[in-house]
Amino acid sequence: MDKKIQPKTRHIPERTCVSCRETASKKGLIRIVRTPGGGVEVDETGKKAGRGAYLCHRWECWQEALKRERLDKALRIKLWEADKDALKAYAAELFKPASPTP
Repeated sequence: MDKKIQPKTRHIPERTCVSCRETASKKGLIRIVRTPGGGVEVDETGKKAGRGAYLCHRWECWQEALKRERLDKALRIKLWEADKDALKAYAAELFKPASPTP
């Protein structure tokens, strides 16, 4: 009996956007983390300690998550205005249109 050796398929972790509820690969979403100190920040590495929530790369998802307090619920914390402003600034930088090259 010959057994064919097949390559192992690598497991790709999936996460769900807290706003639109679509699943995507962990690398395809942006992680927002509640740090052990109680602060909220964007985790670009995906490895910071703390409770995390994920958002899509869509402006609408960021608006809905902040407007309807979906991040508050997912992170189990009440976001301060300063935290919301910092996340809005990050989103504005993330989604700003590319400037044309002269």
